Amino acid sequence: MAQAKMGDTVKVHYSGKLDTGVLFDSSAGSDPLEFELGSGCLIQGFEEAVVGMSPGESKTVQIPPEKGYGKYREDRVIKVDKKDLPAEVVPAEGMVLEICASNGVMVPVQITDITGSTVTLDANHPLSEQTLTFEITLVDIVKSQPKEQ
Repeated sequence: MAQAKMGDTVKVHYSGKLDTGVLFDSSAGSDPLEFELGSGCLIQGFEEAVVGMSPGESKTVQIPPEKGYGKYREDRVIKVDKKDLPAEVVPAEGMVLEICASNGVMVPVQITDITGSTVTLDANHPLSEQTLTFEITLVDIVKSQPKEQ
């Protein structure tokens, strides 16, 4: 039976839970997620979990922060003056904005605190520091890469 390998395009159904048991994401009720293994579009631990699976197979995996959304980094938190935000933005805690990083890439940031005229922006992923549990079912291998000789 075929097994998924790096370079294959696969379809999976999944559900992701936090350590607390709270469901944070699921493909239930929608089409399966289609992606290329090894493309880096998903977290490393998720892609690694699918490698070696056969269509119809299900598994439950725990993914540590290092292979998920990473460790929380203080250097990804910045404080800015309200006047430095675009005029049309009325800052509120929890609001998500995009800022342009020094390399030109747009980065989502969340407003985590507003004190006086200072706004704290956090570019850490909301699921950083979290160990994630995924239930994954490989639905299909859509396109298989030939095995290297």
